[in-house]
Amino acid sequence: MITVGVEEEYLLVDPATLLPVPRVREVRATAGLATIADAREVQDELLQAQIEVATPVCTALEEVGGHLLRLRHAVASAAEANGCRIALSATAPVRDVAPVPLTRTDRYLKMRDEARLLVDEQLICGMHVHVGIPDRATGVAVLNRLRPWLPTLLAMSVNGPLWDGRDTGFASWRTIIFGRWPVSGPPPHFEGPADYEALADALVEPGLIPDRGQLYWQARLSERYPTVEVRCCDVQLEADDAVMLAGVVRGLAATAIAEEKAGISPVPCPPELLRVATWHAARHGLSSTLVDLGGEGRLRNSGDVLHALLTYLRPALEETGDHREVASLVQRLIRRGTAADRQRHALAEAGLPGVAALVTTGATSA
Repeated sequence: MITVGVEEEYLLVDPATLLPVPRVREVRATAGLATIADAREVQDELLQAQIEVATPVCTALEEVGGHLLRLRHAVASAAEANGCRIALSATAPVRDVAPVPLTRTDRYLKMRDEARLLVDEQLICGMHVHVGIPDRATGVAVLNRLRPWLPTLLAMSVNGPLWDGRDTGFASWRTIIFGRWPVSGPPPHFEGPADYEALADALVEPGLIPDRGQLYWQARLSERYPTVEVRCCDVQLEADDAVMLAGVVRGLAATAIAEEKAGISPVPCPPELLRVATWHAARHGLSSTLVDLGGEGRLRNSGDVLHALLTYLRPALEETGDHREVASLVQRLIRRGTAADRQRHALAEAGLPGVAALVTTGATSA
C-alpha cells in the first residue's frame, strides 16, 4: 500500500472585509492548546496571514479525510477565537495596500531581499500531496510518468479566480503567480535519479536558487521525506475534494510504478506542450477543454479527459479499494463544476460578501 499525506495552506482573513490579517502567531498558539491538533501539524507560512496544516502519514483515504476535517476544525476554531477566519481560497480575493508582514525566518528574509514584489504577492494557497516511494530512482520514474496528467490535476483543483476584488479571467490565478519563480511549472523529464540530482545541484551550487526548497516544480522529490510531492493543486473548498485529489495522485503513482516494473515506456510529452497545457488548465479549469496529453495532445472535452483518467487509474484504484469513492467524487465534480466556478457564481450573485460566505464556511465540510 502506497502511503499518502496532504498539506494544505489557508489564508487568515477579516470576517467582514475578507482582507488578509497577520495573526498566524496567535492562531497557531491557540490551535496548539487544543487537544485535537498537534503542534507539528500546524505551521507558519511565508506571510503572516497564511497558515499550513499537514496530515500524518496515511494508508487509507478515509484517514486523509478524517485528519483534514480535524485540522481544518482546529485552525478554524483558533482563528475565530482570535477575531479572524480561515479562507479556503487559492488566492486572496482582496488585498490591502500595505503588504502583509513576512514571517521572520532567515530563509524568508532572504527571499524577500531577492524578490520583494513576488514575496509580497504570495497571498496564494496550495494543496500538496505526498506519496511514499521506496527510493529516489522509483520517485524519478513516478515524476516522469505523471507529468502528462499534471494539467488535468490542476484543472480539477482550480479555486482561485479572484484577485484585487475582481475576476482575473483565470480559474487558478495562483498558478500564474507562482509561475514567476525561476524554477517552477511542470518538471522536466529526467533520465534517472543521477540526472535529477545533477540538475538540482547545478541550480543550487552556483547560487542560482538558494536551496532545494525553491525547486518549485509542480511535482518533485521531497528532500525531507521519502516521497514524491505533487504541488500543482489549489487548496480545496471542501475536504472530500482534497481526498479525491489525494486518491488520484496515489493512483497515478501506483500506476507509474506498475508501468515501470512492466517496462512500459512513458508517454512522450514535449515541455512546451506541457507548459501550454498547464496555462490552458489554469485559464479554463474544467469549464471548456483540456489538452489530452495522455493521448495525441489535442484539445478534448474536459469531461472526456476525466473519464479517460479514471479508466487509466481503475486497476490501481481498485487495488487500494479507492475506485468507488474517487470515481463518485470525480463524477460530482463534473456535475457541479469546480470551486473556481462556485466562487464566480458567488461573486455574481452576492458580490464579495457572497464570496466571503463561501470560502470561510468550508472548514468542517465533508
